[in-house]
Amino acid sequence: MGQKCSHSRIIAALDCDNAVEVAEKIGNYVRAFKVNYPLVLKKGLKVIGEISKFGEVIADFKIADVPHISSQIAECAFESGARGVIVHAFVGSDTLREVVRVAERFEGDVYAVVELSSEGGREFMSGVAEKLAKVAKEAGCRGIVAPATRVERITRLRKVAGDMIIISPGVGAQGGDACEALKAGADFIIVGRSIYTGDPVKSVVSLLERIKQEGLDGQ
Repeated sequence: MGQKCSHSRIIAALDCDNAVEVAEKIGNYVRAFKVNYPLVLKKGLKVIGEISKFGEVIADFKIADVPHISSQIAECAFESGARGVIVHAFVGSDTLREVVRVAERFEGDVYAVVELSSEGGREFMSGVAEKLAKVAKEAGCRGIVAPATRVERITRLRKVAGDMIIISPGVGAQGGDACEALKAGADFIIVGRSIYTGDPVKSVVSLLERIKQEGLDGQ
C-alpha cells in the first residue's frame, strides 16, 4: 500500500462526484484512495483506473456473497485497477479465502470489515468482531476494518489482529478522531467528507500536520 506518499496514514474516501479531480489534488498527501459503490455505479468501473493514476485504490465494495460471486466482484475490481478490496468478514472463511485467492493473482490486498463505524455496528457486529477478525486472519486477509468512532474497539481488535493492518473509517463527519484512532492501534485512518467538502488540499494538509504534531505520522 502507498507508493505515492509512503509515510501518510490517511486513506481518502472519495465518495464524491468530483472524485478524480480531488484525487489529482491530494494524491501526494495520502496513502491511498477508497472508492465505494455509489461512485462506481455513477461513473462506471473505469473511475477506478482514472483515480489509480494518482495513487493506489481500495475498492470498498463490502463484498458479501457466496464464494463464486464474491470472487467475480473482486476480479472486476482488480481488473479495473484496484490495489485492494474490502469484504465483509461475516460471509465466512470460504468466501474470504476465495477473495484472497483472487487478490493474490493480482498481487492485491483484502481488508475484512469486522465492525462498522455506524451505530448499527454495535447491534450485532460488536459481539462477534473479535471472532470475525480471527477468521479474517486465518483466511489470509491483509487487514481488517475497525471503527474510529469507537477507539476502544480498535484496541481490543488489535490484540486479535496482531500484525494485520487495521484501517479505521468514521473520522471527521461521523465523529471519530484521527489521532485517537491511531493511538488506539489503527495503522491508517479513512477520511472522506472532512477532506473533499471544501478545500481538499487545505483539509488534508491540516490533518497531516495535526498527526505529525502528535508524533503519529509514521516517520
